[in-house]
Amino acid sequence: MTSPTATLLIACPDRKGLVALLANFIASHNGNIIHADHHTDFTAGLFLSRLEWQLDDFDLTTEQITPAFSEIAKDLEANWQLHFSHKIRRIAIWVSRQDHCLLDLIWRQRSQEIRGEIPLIISNHQNLKPIAEQYGIDFEYIPITKDNKAIQEAQQLELLKKYQIDLVVLAKYMQILSQDFIIKFPNVINIHHSFLPAFVGANPYERAYERGVKIIGATAHYVTPDLDAGPIIEQDVVRVSHRDEVSDLVRKGKDLERVVLARAVRYHLQNRVLVYGNRTVVFA
Repeated sequence: MTSPTATLLIACPDRKGLVALLANFIASHNGNIIHADHHTDFTAGLFLSRLEWQLDDFDLTTEQITPAFSEIAKDLEANWQLHFSHKIRRIAIWVSRQDHCLLDLIWRQRSQEIRGEIPLIISNHQNLKPIAEQYGIDFEYIPITKDNKAIQEAQQLELLKKYQIDLVVLAKYMQILSQDFIIKFPNVINIHHSFLPAFVGANPYERAYERGVKIIGATAHYVTPDLDAGPIIEQDVVRVSHRDEVSDLVRKGKDLERVVLARAVRYHLQNRVLVYGNRTVVFA
């Protein structure tokens, strides 16, 4: 798609005529809708929608769309977001010692599978600095202890501001973000395997092998103050055979984490994720 587009994500109390109302707003300004996805959560009583339209002949500028739609949104008691395709999001990848998710995201970004820029990698270890140097990405080493966490998180926030970061991706970053950090910067995606909470702590694959697990899963979610309990964006599973050794479980788990995290990041950057409460609708 070379034509610039706008994407509206909206959630509001359900009522009759909402699809027609939203489509009429776009049509009345000479917009051409190219994608329209709708969902009604009857339990929550909410209508949720994603509308994407071309801007070539649209008679409102990007600066005029928000005030023009605000009155409609107010009447609908809506939560809504407006995104434009020409806006390229800037991503900071946070890592510890494992490199599989980091390398996968860099490769997908370089091949334009993920549409965004990666100007910054932050780590609490120096192990992966050579990867940043190899790809010409700035690397910031910020070790975290229980005694310096608040000071170091303040430094991390300053870096996000300096680099104009829109999204933080925790690509196996083995630290817990504080509630204060998340309040100040809520756009964070995390990945973890399905062994939580059954196999907490060190060596989860060994413990899962000893228990004889039959599947491995991975979950990508937005980060909230509740540990690993944020709105889920993407999940997947892979079967485990009795022939698999611990090394096979690790390999399968890493493969799954790569794919699930990449999907979640891509959906986010394509403005396909609508969060309401602690749930998501993913218009994929």
